[in-house]
Order: sequence, then C-alpha cells, then structure tokens
Amino acid sequence: MALTKNQNVLNWVDEVVALTKPDQVVWIDGSEEQLKALRDQALASGEMTALNEEKLPGCLLHRTAVNDVARVEHRTFICSQDEKDAGPTNNWWDPKEAYTKLGEMFDGVMKGRTMYVIPYSMGPIGSVMSKVGVEVTDSIYVVLNMDIMTRMGKAALDHLGPDSNDFVRGLHSKADIDEEKRYICHFPEDNTIWSINSGYGGNVLLGKKCFALRIASYQGKNEGWMAEHMLILGVENPQGDVRYIAAAFPSACGKTNLAMLIPPEVYAKQGYKVWTVGDDIAWLRKGEDGRLWAINPENGFFGVAPGTNEKSNPNALASTRKGTIFTNVVHNLDDNTVWWEGLDKNPPQNALNWKGEKWDSSTGEKGAHPNSRFTAPAVNCPCISSEFNNPKGVPISAIVFGGRRAKTAPLVYQSRDWQHGVFVGSIMASETTAAATGAVGVVRRDPMAMLPFCGYHMGDYFKHWLEMGEKLGDKAPKIFNVNWFRTDDEGHFIWPGFGDNMRVLMWILDRCAGKADAVETPIGYEPKAEDINIEGLDLTIDTVRDLLNVDKSLWKEEAKGIHEFYGKFGDRLPNELQDELAALEKNLD
Repeated sequence: MALTKNQNVLNWVDEVVALTKPDQVVWIDGSEEQLKALRDQALASGEMTALNEEKLPGCLLHRTAVNDVARVEHRTFICSQDEKDAGPTNNWWDPKEAYTKLGEMFDGVMKGRTMYVIPYSMGPIGSVMSKVGVEVTDSIYVVLNMDIMTRMGKAALDHLGPDSNDFVRGLHSKADIDEEKRYICHFPEDNTIWSINSGYGGNVLLGKKCFALRIASYQGKNEGWMAEHMLILGVENPQGDVRYIAAAFPSACGKTNLAMLIPPEVYAKQGYKVWTVGDDIAWLRKGEDGRLWAINPENGFFGVAPGTNEKSNPNALASTRKGTIFTNVVHNLDDNTVWWEGLDKNPPQNALNWKGEKWDSSTGEKGAHPNSRFTAPAVNCPCISSEFNNPKGVPISAIVFGGRRAKTAPLVYQSRDWQHGVFVGSIMASETTAAATGAVGVVRRDPMAMLPFCGYHMGDYFKHWLEMGEKLGDKAPKIFNVNWFRTDDEGHFIWPGFGDNMRVLMWILDRCAGKADAVETPIGYEPKAEDINIEGLDLTIDTVRDLLNVDKSLWKEEAKGIHEFYGKFGDRLPNELQDELAALEKNLD
C-alpha cells in the first residue's frame, strides 16, 4: 500500500518495480509493528541472530559475506555527464553506459524476493535543512539499519509533500553479492544512487556516505550550503552557555572519540560538559542571523567496533547497549553477547568469529573483522545534545581540521582568515600507520577529509568553500588545524589525547570569543605555550613549546608536496589557493 500521493515518488517506484520484478512490494511506514515483523522474519531466516535480552535488549547480530566487509572505493563511481565534472579524485563513468550496464544487472534481480520501499529524512523532520530520500532494496538488513540511521517512514513522505520532486532516488539489490559485479554509482545530476551486489553498510545504507556526502555535496554547491564529513560537538561552560565546533578528520584520527569527548577532571570539576550533536556528517548553511548553522543529517552511529571500550570511548560503548545491530563481531555463545578486539582483556572461550566459525583467542587470529561495526541509535548516547533534533540546527563558532602527523603539524594553529582556512583544509594530510596497507609514514592528502566523499570536482569544491566564506563575511566561523599525533624520537605520542584534547578546544573557543592571545608564525596563529592548560598533566611548558614548534625545513618539504597535489586540479584550482601556497613559501623564507 503506497504511503504517499506524490506522483514523482509513485512513478519512480513503478519504474523500479517494472525493472527488478519483485514478487511483492512493501512500503516501510516506520511503525514498530511492521519493524517487529521484519525482525522476526530476519531471525527466522538466520539473516539475524537475537542477542541476550537482559544484557543487550533489542540487539541483533549480523554477518556479511566474507567478500563484502567494507566500502569499495574502486567500485564507487561518480556518473556526471561531463567527465571533467567528476574531477581527478573520483572514478568517473559515463551515465548512459552505467545506466545501461547496471540496468541489465537489475533486470529481474528481485524475482522471488520482496522489494522494500524506504522513505527517509536526512535531518530532523520538518527542518528546512533536511532532505528526503527513498531507498528501494531487497534487504531486511538495510531496512533495519536505515531505521536506526535515519528518520524513516511515512513522516519523511509527509515532509516531502504531495508535489515535490526533490528527493534522492536510491536503488539497491544484494543480487548475488558478486564482488566482480559490485557497483556503487552516483548520478549527481539526477539525484540518483544505484548500488548492486553488496550487503555491507557503507555500500548499501544509501542515506549515509552516498546521499549525505556524495550527492549532498553536489546539491550544496548548487543550492548554497555545505555537506561535510564532520563531527559536531558542543562545549557547555559552568554558566550553561554552549558553543559548537564542527571538525573534520580522516579515518583513524580519533573523530568519534572527539565527538563524544569526556572532559578531563580539571574541567569537569568546574562544571564543564561536552555534548554530541554528530559523529560523522554535518550539513551547514547560513542562518537567518548570518551565522553558519549545522545539523547532523543522521539519526544513529555507524561505528567501528574494534578498539571501542570503556577507556577509549565509554559514551560510544554505552550507545550500543540496546536496540543496536552488530555486524561482523565475535558471538560469545556462553552468554549470547558480542565481543571484539580491544573491548576488554577477556576474549570468550566458547565463541563464533565474524565468519560464524568456532573461535577462541588461542588461534592467534582475530575474532572480529577489523572493520566490524555497530549501528546504534543516537538517543542511546549519554552525552547526546538536547539540540540533536532541533530543526534549526546549532550555530558553529569554530571549524577544526586535523590529521595524523609525526613531526610537521603543530598541536594547534589558527588560520589568518577564511581564505587561508580553506587552504589549511585543502592541504590536510595523514601519515600512514602500520594499520594501513603499504609503507609507513607516507603522506596521504585528504582535503577536508572529503577525498572519498566529494561528489564532484574537488577544485570546484574548494571554490564553493571560498564562496561560502564571502557569503558569511565577518560572521564566518574561525578555522583551526590540530594534530594530536606528534611523536618523540622513539615514536611515542607526546600529547595525551582523548579527553585531554579538550584543553586545546578551550583555547580554540577562547580565540573565537576574543579572549585568548596568539603568536604569529609562518603557518598561522598559535597559542602561547602557557595558554594551553596543562594542570594535572605529566607535561611541562617546554614540552608544550615543542608541540607548537614549526620546523621550517619540514614545512618547505610540505610545500613541495602541496604543489604536487594541487597540480592534479589544473585550471579548476582556485587562484586564491595558489596565492596562499605562495604566501606560505614566502613566510618560510
């Protein structure tokens, strides 16, 4: 039974039905009754396993196919009419060819299966900042995950209204989970995403990276707003005032930990609190007051399980205690719970690994997949912000970029202005660690942490950032860069990280409020060492000075790497960024 009179939605669903030929079509209304029936069906078929109802109420375990455990960048395409518009950092595919080839694969793919039509809202229902998508899928796993990750059901169609055509069309089928025929294709000019032959979250929960970043970044460029790979957090002072920060980090740089930061004792005892608005994606636009406002378009967390524990991120762990779907973790058969590497020091003795095979830790093999996941409702998070569902979003005081650099980047520096801040974001980089494939210490550029997620030419993306700065004028947030990962000569981290990162955020917020001094360096403004609060830390002021040191010889090397990276973008690179690079080189001389 269709849930809408919107002819644009109905016509599109009819087209997909004609193409994929399902045995039956089920519209997802978001009701608990319907979801319970789907969970029961997934349990009966073995697609899901119900976990211990006392210890993990409402939680389920799922295993993906062994060949289908992560996002597949090399099978992910931007299908723009003109190849140049996809840019040098994306895989391009001619949209006509993509529709033809995938159309053949989708033809009849749902015979013998049920098609689920999932209407969903990215962002709070009723917000002018929110957008609607409709995902059609043959996977119950997708339905149950989308229920956690988005505002799903009839309310999303009501938000869309009876006449609007502004919705993202997502078509997904597990097909045969054939990795040679796996494609995740984005058609930004058509508001369309097609995904086939995967059952793994990042490739099939089309509201997430596919819509909320790749398609939305293109929409934002055209409509004058921004879709960014950023966490959003609020810092509340003892007087009850909250100021908000949006921050972008490449993977393995502690993004989720920062989003759910627990204030160190020196701040906690004064009454400071930190609130999570989002851990992964921010949509930002100019508000009526001229400031930049942000919403988290998501409704849940799709977190990496390994390494999440009571010490590293107690708030994330608490988020998973009920109503959560665990994917590719260890199943502890003794008490019907889950486990993963880094959870605690007590691996279960009687367990199944992520592939469903008998496992215990004595085998020397990991029990959980390194990219195993939890899909947890944001409302479970102990530090979720009271503004999480505010349709207006939250006003952003500071934008923070960061990466993992052993020596080059200092602990923190501030850009001279918005244009310089765009330069700082565009040169973001991390050095590879042992965990990443290939050599250690190789510099990987990841501008604004958007390299895999920008739905159009990155040179045009930088230009859009510059235009947003002009639009915001003197009300634009201040832009900073942080690096928690400076190491000593033995390779040990010097800065304690985790909750103590708040000490740096406090200087950042004081700068935004005009309360803190700074020192000018060749790369931007830095704090005076004594302005970073180290009370209670086993650190000296001299160590802080070292963490803030700018080594000109390393930065000259860095400038060479930036030239090489910028060379990729040709004449689409804004002149303003070339000017900033020239200014950096001049400052270093």
